[in-house]
Amino acid sequence: MKSICVFCGAAMGNRAVYREAATALGHTLAEQDLTLVWGGGKVGLMGVVADAVLEKGGETLGVIPGFMVEKELAHPDSTAMIEVDSMHTRKALMAERADGFIAMPGGFGTLDELFEILTWAQLHIHGKPIGLLNVAGYFDPLLGWIRHAEQEGFIRAGHLSLFRVADTPEALLAAMREHQAPEGDWTSKVTFRQG
Repeated sequence: MKSICVFCGAAMGNRAVYREAATALGHTLAEQDLTLVWGGGKVGLMGVVADAVLEKGGETLGVIPGFMVEKELAHPDSTAMIEVDSMHTRKALMAERADGFIAMPGGFGTLDELFEILTWAQLHIHGKPIGLLNVAGYFDPLLGWIRHAEQEGFIRAGHLSLFRVADTPEALLAAMREHQAPEGDWTSKVTFRQG
């Protein structure tokens, strides 16, 4: 892995532990020479992760839709920034540029990005590692729902291995490095971007 896409909130959350975890993740990415690929924002946990990577001399690649640039939400100090035409293009380009994905605490947008990348893994569109940084048990209710969906026959048991869960950046990245892509990879038949 040379780059990690991080999905996380454009808000800070109500507890300091979320900001602390975002800082720890950013520092760890830089220390492990992993480029941060992210939505390009300067606000919320998104901005904290990017700031932490840059603080340690790491590389960042932001991918941000033009309407967010117009609202002055783009991180001003990113190593590289790509402006795109839509949220769909943003997600596809982040997926293309990253060697793995980490979801941190966040809201609708974070879950949208996480579940799209999990669905693409389930469909063998990519075989890249996916991790949940389970800060202070944030994802415990979601993990409970996933287990419930598996028990009810909506998620295959084998697909639970598509992602790893840990509560520290170091442990999560170590687990992600052991990821084995599922058999029957279809990546040669599918591209992330349309057209």
